[in-house]
Amino acid sequence: MEKKKLAILRDDPWLEPFEGAIKGRHEDVVRKLNELTASTGGSLTDFANAYKYFGLHKQKNGNWTFREYAPNATGIWLIGTFSDWKTEEPYRLHPLGDGTWEITLPKDALRDGDLYKMLVTWYGGQGERIPAYATRVVQDENTKIFSAQVYDPAEPYKFKVKKFSPDVKPLLIYECHIGMAQDKEGLGTYEEFREKTLPRIAKDGYNAIQIMAIQEHPYYGSFGYHVSSFYAASSRFGTPDDLKRLIDAAHEMGIAVIMDIVHSHAVKNEVEGLGRLDGSYDLYFYGDSRREHPAWDSLLFDYGKNSVLHFLLSNCKFWLEEYKFDGFRFDGVTSMLYYDHGLGKAFSSYADYYDGNQDTNALTYLTLANLLIHEVNPKAVTIAEEMSGMPGLALKFDEGGMGFDYRMAMGVPDYWIKMIKEKKDEDWHPTSIFWELTNRRADEKTISYCESHDQALVGDKTIIFRLIDKEMYWHMMVGDNDMTVARGMALHKMIRLVTIATINGGYLNFMGNEWGHPEWIDFPREGNGWSYKYARRQWELVDRDDLKYKFLNRFDNEMVELVGGCFNFQALPVEKLWEKDDDQVLAFMRGDLIFVFNWNPSKSFTDYGFLAPAGEYEVVLNSDDPDVGGYGNIDDTVRHFTSPDPLYAPSGKGWLKMYLPSRTAQALRKVKRRGAPRKTTKAKAEAKPTAAKGVAKATSAKKK
Repeated sequence: MEKKKLAILRDDPWLEPFEGAIKGRHEDVVRKLNELTASTGGSLTDFANAYKYFGLHKQKNGNWTFREYAPNATGIWLIGTFSDWKTEEPYRLHPLGDGTWEITLPKDALRDGDLYKMLVTWYGGQGERIPAYATRVVQDENTKIFSAQVYDPAEPYKFKVKKFSPDVKPLLIYECHIGMAQDKEGLGTYEEFREKTLPRIAKDGYNAIQIMAIQEHPYYGSFGYHVSSFYAASSRFGTPDDLKRLIDAAHEMGIAVIMDIVHSHAVKNEVEGLGRLDGSYDLYFYGDSRREHPAWDSLLFDYGKNSVLHFLLSNCKFWLEEYKFDGFRFDGVTSMLYYDHGLGKAFSSYADYYDGNQDTNALTYLTLANLLIHEVNPKAVTIAEEMSGMPGLALKFDEGGMGFDYRMAMGVPDYWIKMIKEKKDEDWHPTSIFWELTNRRADEKTISYCESHDQALVGDKTIIFRLIDKEMYWHMMVGDNDMTVARGMALHKMIRLVTIATINGGYLNFMGNEWGHPEWIDFPREGNGWSYKYARRQWELVDRDDLKYKFLNRFDNEMVELVGGCFNFQALPVEKLWEKDDDQVLAFMRGDLIFVFNWNPSKSFTDYGFLAPAGEYEVVLNSDDPDVGGYGNIDDTVRHFTSPDPLYAPSGKGWLKMYLPSRTAQALRKVKRRGAPRKTTKAKAEAKPTAAKGVAKATSAKKK
């Protein structure tokens, strides 16, 4: 009997020439899955338990057990504050014969707060190492040396929300970084984020946060992407219980928590990281010329080793179960997928994805990771940061894909930057904008965004800074009618609205960018005198009534509320109603909502007509409203009625005529019942106080 054809091949006939490669990859995963789960009854969940076996654990009787996988080691001692950092016989590990070393210690041998490391010997050398499965790693403020730490609080934190079911249709992500989330010129903490930043996010209407830099990393300025301890939540920001308390609070507010996980590479540091944990070069990483990433100055995992799969898959499960994260955004997926890491490659045809340059082991690992994550939590969210466009990445495994729920639409921010840098305002063509924002695989969901943290780093510029630049320092006062600022604010709102309005999966915003946070991100480093001046968020700017940042924030609130309040908005078809490059006007429809954009920098249009489903429409969002920094040229109270046209009567459409001021955007909703009370999303109406909104979400979360 012939096997059923994979959906990816059935739905995309252009992939037929590569059927063998696609089926082969699928079968590779099946074989590896069977191999790994042969002794666990086919369960990846049972296989991914390395963290429960390795590392330091307190037993029920109070004694301590520590294990490490180090097959190249000839001897291992635990050293620390309890032994004055000396190798003492009671702290010597014993080999178990399979590369695993073990020690059992009495309950009084270790105490909460003790610092420790391993002293590992091997043929020809020795070195101090932090255990691979350490769950708490701290840095000495004076010596800057990292050590593992015993974490055994008398009353460990207990989650209030036992089970959380994310309500993410659509998924609206607030990308954030704990350390730089505060006003102060210093490190923010998990507690400060929970108390000060999380309420802002709830107020702004986002239903998910994506937290960067969680896994411990030696260099703060790496943004968390050069990881040393994969099982340790960064102690820079507080304790493990502080992070759990933050996640629990988010869940009480109805906010899902996604972790930015780094499995694409690791820091090269040998003392802090995994580089030569047992003296060998290939315990976790390649031992040959593939060991180092040519562009990132980091080490590359050998995904072909079952021991590496055990480490990484268990890492996924650890964060889901121990901290109750709701999913992951996998960093650097493009680098993982290709032997050349996708560097300098155009990916101009399907053949580029099946030319032998693909790392089958990495493909297999990522697919297994998705299978495991959704086995542990069927409602977990997985997102691939991937720029090559490999088909099937965000398609279910049984359909021939790799199992991610979403892929990042990385071409969108590149497009907006290119438009701002290279195109005159008169050349912003609706046909180009609409094509770019909707050009994606129909069978895969994406996360659309105008800019993420990448566009905010030193050497680059955020959208608002590209649009306004130095004028932000002098002309952001309310009442100042500077034309550069007016243009920048208008386009900032329009770019964000058209991006979120065309999503087919989710939308992402980096913290502060929603209200036009000025300047860049620059972490403390030698070149800036180790300053925190630009590694923070200046919330006081948006809180001030005399500055215009509040207008951008209000518009973002209305925009997010409109889209987030429409169930399954991301799944509604995007129907283009009108695009005319000469006028620079774009209109499209989703469900009962019509979005209309006039990108023209100088022309306003009276009674501008386009075809729309016949009926009555009300304005529910308007970028020209004075409450969001506009000029008030549009009367929101006016209802719009289509005019019949016999030529288009069979299609059920008529001419919708509107006043379209230059550089404005409007959203209209079809009125289902004549005379029905108008539902507004206007911030000025303040119909739904923020506190009440937060309480409603928290109640919902508790019920779940």
